Amino acid sequence: MIYSEVSLVTDEDYMREALRAAENARGRTSPNPLVGAVIVREGRIIATGWHREAGTPHAEIHALRMAGELAKGATLYVTLEPCAHYGRTGPCAKAVAEAGIARVVIALQDPNPKVAGKGIAILEEAGVEVKCGVLAREAARLNEAFLKWIQTGLPLVAMKTAMSLDGKIATFTGASQWITGEAARRRVHEYRDVYDGILAGIGTVLADDPSLTTRLEGGLGKNPVRIIADSMARTPLDSKLLTDGAAPVLIAVTEAAPKERVEALKSAGAEIIVAGPGPQVDMALLMRALGERDITSVFVEGGGTVNFSLLKAGLVDKVYAFVAPKIIGGREAKTPVEGEGFAELSEAAELTRLEAETVGIDVLLTGYVQKEDMPLWLQMDVEES
Repeated sequence: MIYSEVSLVTDEDYMREALRAAENARGRTSPNPLVGAVIVREGRIIATGWHREAGTPHAEIHALRMAGELAKGATLYVTLEPCAHYGRTGPCAKAVAEAGIARVVIALQDPNPKVAGKGIAILEEAGVEVKCGVLAREAARLNEAFLKWIQTGLPLVAMKTAMSLDGKIATFTGASQWITGEAARRRVHEYRDVYDGILAGIGTVLADDPSLTTRLEGGLGKNPVRIIADSMARTPLDSKLLTDGAAPVLIAVTEAAPKERVEALKSAGAEIIVAGPGPQVDMALLMRALGERDITSVFVEGGGTVNFSLLKAGLVDKVYAFVAPKIIGGREAKTPVEGEGFAELSEAAELTRLEAETVGIDVLLTGYVQKEDMPLWLQMDVEES
């Protein structure tokens, strides 16, 4: 069946359906954006499409193929401006015009310099009516990772912490499994499934020998690229990361790392990124290198040292903070953010757009790090209606 059983009314209604369609491929399209499209004729949705993965047909093409001849004279709702260039696929704007679509409603203009209004121009030159900006903030949030990467060359960085009510991530003896409950741990694996990369520090590797893979019910889920901040190349050659073959491993070292250790890691299958002279990994250089490798989003599951270094460098965009209903105590018990800390309260990282929800027995706080010059991709999301 092509026709929808639901009769909608406004452009916003139909765009919400397109946004929902785009969600079907979350975590699968990088470095391309998530895009959904619906085609409407006589008040009914006659076709729906979404971009599945990079290198495959875009959302508009899937919808046009489903609609067939019924596309002539219909309205297309699409969450991002149709592309105007030849890449691994042809220009969607041209295909839309040639299909006879009479009207196109777009949520967000594509900031990619290869598009950036060119798709809209192709449509208008072909006589297609174009309306842009419908549910733009919702579309920006959907593609926050793509929008940051395409405009800055840097990945969206999301820091995850899991702590007790008094801010501890382990007891003073180092015991940390499990502070949060099963539902929170499942949510973390859902996040791993949609981020391009997962970052941890060498301290976590040495203490826990983690696999940093996605483990969802039924064996579903995509494993992110595993990224280790390891200034002196100390990652054990028999660690799970280097022996399980589950996903690529990038190890960030410094120029001070012993050459023989670096070569051994390469021989074990790791890709090495030299990020600064030392003694610590230069996180800004690392993020730039990840962006150049088309890694558009990074999920940080590091310890207190890695977390502080990222915060101090102003690289954290988003925070997921799980808080368990436990009180651990202990002056020596570790906390989510350590390092030397900020000297003044005015320097502290402050979150905006804070949201709270219960996840099983735990509370999850999600927010964005407030910055002096918040980029457009985030401004659109935090702006009040």
